[in-house]
Formats: sequence, structure tokens, C-alpha cells
Amino acid sequence: MGTLRVTGKGQLKIRPDTTCIKISLKGMEEEYSEILHRSSMDTAKLKELLSAYGFERADLKTLYFDVDTEYQRHKEGDEYKSRFVGYTYEHDLKIEFDSDHERLGKILYGLAHCSLQPEFRISYTIKDQEAAKNELLGKAVKDAKEKALILSKSAGVSLKEIESIDYSWGEVKFETRLFEQSKILSKATLKDSYDIDIEPDDMDVSDTVTVVWKIV
Repeated sequence: MGTLRVTGKGQLKIRPDTTCIKISLKGMEEEYSEILHRSSMDTAKLKELLSAYGFERADLKTLYFDVDTEYQRHKEGDEYKSRFVGYTYEHDLKIEFDSDHERLGKILYGLAHCSLQPEFRISYTIKDQEAAKNELLGKAVKDAKEKALILSKSAGVSLKEIESIDYSWGEVKFETRLFEQSKILSKATLKDSYDIDIEPDDMDVSDTVTVVWKIV
């Protein structure tokens, strides 16, 4: 009794239903305690700003936070030296919400005109990623079985029980990036919002599963 190893591929086209805004706050102060206080205050201001658009404080999630030293190069005589100038912080965060062009336009306008001057970019994803992953796996196993039946028939052998199923557990990215901050600053309206009239394309996602059958 031998074996037949087949890798099946599952593919899906999914329409995004969730908007994600990733926001980066940065600042510099001379003292370490000052930069920690600055980062805390800036985050509080951002949460307050977003609360005006229907977000709870807990809706703003941290992706990355770092405090580092900042040096400047300067020339002394014929030599270049580094001079300590202070501490910098970077705080990357995100908010997600059901896609809504009007709400998105207001949020972007608020971010672009607030005193924090954050950097931000917009992408689209889906809310129920687990269901999509499960559907992908089902399609991949079905594809593997269809290929195995074709191969076994062509080779004149019969499929028996499955010996093993191998899944890589790799990350499937459900994200479509659309534009960054600089791409929207020229789209201001006369009110307190940007006119956002975009429709993200369906996402093409895929995953694979390897199945081993016993054959006779």
C-alpha cells in the first residue's frame, strides 16, 4: 500500500465591510519624564477627538509604542560629532468600524485638522475573518480531493483512508490598502468633512492544505 500526497488550494473573493484607520503619533521632548507625559496626553487628545465620531476610548487599539533617544550630527573643527537633543516617542494605533463613507470623511477631516498632526492611512478588511478562513480551508480540502480522484484514476489506483492532513497555519491577510494621508488633503469640502466616494475592490485571498491518502 502506497500513498498519494496532494496540495489543494482554496480561493475566495470577498467584499470588504470594515474600514481601518491606522494612526501614528510622534513627538520629542528634552526629558524622559516629559516625553512619557507628552505621549500620554497626545493619546488622550486623540481618544477625545474620536469620541466626537461615536468611538469609545477602548476602540482605539495600540499596535506599537516606542521611546528612543534623538541625536543630531554637528561639526566641531574638522570632526563631526553627535549631540543629544532629547527623547522621541512613536505610538501607532488603529480604529475599525463598519464601512461608512460619510463617517470616514468626518473622521479624516478631524485628524487632518487637529493639533496633533498625526500621520494616518486607510485600509479595508472584513469583520468575520474566522468564517472566511474556515471557508477557505473547506475549499482547499475539496480541491485536494478532486485532484486526488483525477490522479488516482489516471494512475489506475484507488484512494483509501486519509493518512494525514497538513495545514501550514500561515496568516491570511484580509486587507486592502487604499490611500494615505497625503492623498486626501486636497479633497476638502466647505463643511467639516472630506468627500470620500470610493468603493474598494473585492479581496482575492487563498490558502492551501496538503492531504495524504493511502492508495492500493
